Amino acid sequence: MSGTQNNTMIAARGLGKRVETAAGPLDILSGIDLEIKTGETVAIVGVSGSGKSTLLGLLAGLDPASSGEISLSHYRLNELDEDGRARVRGELVGFVFQSFQLLSSLTALENVMLPLELAGKHDARDQATQLLSRVGLQARLHHTPKQLSGGEQQRVAIARAYSMQPAILFADEPTGNLDTATGGKIIDLLFELNRERNSTLVLVTHDDKLSVRCDRRILLQGGRIERPLTEA
Repeated sequence: MSGTQNNTMIAARGLGKRVETAAGPLDILSGIDLEIKTGETVAIVGVSGSGKSTLLGLLAGLDPASSGEISLSHYRLNELDEDGRARVRGELVGFVFQSFQLLSSLTALENVMLPLELAGKHDARDQATQLLSRVGLQARLHHTPKQLSGGEQQRVAIARAYSMQPAILFADEPTGNLDTATGGKIIDLLFELNRERNSTLVLVTHDDKLSVRCDRRILLQGGRIERPLTEA
């Protein structure tokens, strides 16, 4: 399986995740086959417990699969150890989480600068400042997370996720902790940045307003893809 055929950025074949429980083995995901094109926007939807976040974690290389194959671009994640998957994530992947996951002791600017500095970027401050201005936080550069609203914290998280110019952005319930109006603004921002940077966007969401904005929705039921829902 090659992730570079037919402009495919993400591909999975026979993907499964099994965990051991006190009652015996439990299959969280089974027989997942999917392809996501470069620049495509895809929502993974389904009821709680259907395996959505687990699938996102496998596709992003955060967690190893129990079976099957995954490719990101030309990399085969199932052939890599944790260090190898970490290198692929550093090269290709950005993340936006429901819980924001900002470092509380750092300012907004420092949170966005951090991955740039770890990558040895000499213009980390300038890049971070530009990104925060792009998401409307030019007046909040030196505020810590506790001094920011939920929507502002998520904007910092989005700026940080895009700081390394990822080819793929994974988002896990990015509007889950936000009110409807604020969530709508975050949705607009995600799709604006996705178009500007031609990144591939894959998100897990319960938010219908978010999922219908995507090119395609994938419905999970009981750890399997039920059917693709193609929007008109």
